[in-house]
Amino acid sequence: MTSTTRTIAVIGAGGKMGTRISDNLQRTEHTVHYVENSPVGQERVTAAGRALSSADDAVAAAEIVILAVPDLALGAVSAELVPKMRSGATLLTLDPAAAYAGLLTTRDDVTQAVAHPCHPSVFLQRTTPEEYADTFGGIAAPQDVIAAVESDDPDQRDLVETTVRAIYAPVVDVHWVTIKQLAQLEPTLVETIACMIGALLKESLDEAVTTMGVPEPAARAILLGHVQVALANTLRGDNPFSEACLIAMDYGREAIIKDDWKKVFRDDELDKNLARMLHLDHIER
Repeated sequence: MTSTTRTIAVIGAGGKMGTRISDNLQRTEHTVHYVENSPVGQERVTAAGRALSSADDAVAAAEIVILAVPDLALGAVSAELVPKMRSGATLLTLDPAAAYAGLLTTRDDVTQAVAHPCHPSVFLQRTTPEEYADTFGGIAAPQDVIAAVESDDPDQRDLVETTVRAIYAPVVDVHWVTIKQLAQLEPTLVETIACMIGALLKESLDEAVTTMGVPEPAARAILLGHVQVALANTLRGDNPFSEACLIAMDYGREAIIKDDWKKVFRDDELDKNLARMLHLDHIER
């Protein structure tokens, strides 16, 4: 990967994710055009000391255009901007749903790419207060990134990786997959399963406190410690579970988990999931 400076356009620079990545880009040597339509977002951009650009000017100049807008807006925004992009440029979205669903406007001479942050690992060795505070990533705690680019051109991949390492900094590794594989990871693996389990843990904590009457600090302390042990034992193989724990785990699986739960990894279930997320009747294939 080279360290060449790039010309980058951020569409939606005043939104939640747009602000995060713009903060990081502002610390680089790249030429960045910040585009924001909403008055509130524009105030946020200028308050951060960044100059606003028009969408037409930014897109015409950029080697890579980042669409930092909500999934539901990506179809309309790409339809407006992709025809105005320079030949040979790259369109980068930050979530795979719209790209996988075929909602983005495409051109033969514009490369489509997607990149999504992994967020700092639960096993990350943090050494500073700033790293401990950065649970989301993109500020102080290192993270990996998953990326997909629909091109065999190494220069296009280099452009995407250079941009990704800037917007999600500090980045350890960039893992390359296909757009479909990225959609299988996000949402299926991490939202449908991991985030759902996180919400279930919170509901379980509430039940321990409200239904069982356990003092909240005690319930929270034992839950957080055992979540760390559970992840270390299952995902890293640090220690074996006790025989009694394995029996309790089997009871939990029988009582809570459906036998056919792995169907969420099928292509047709992925399509159903994404259709719901994108407010579509179905995914066209």
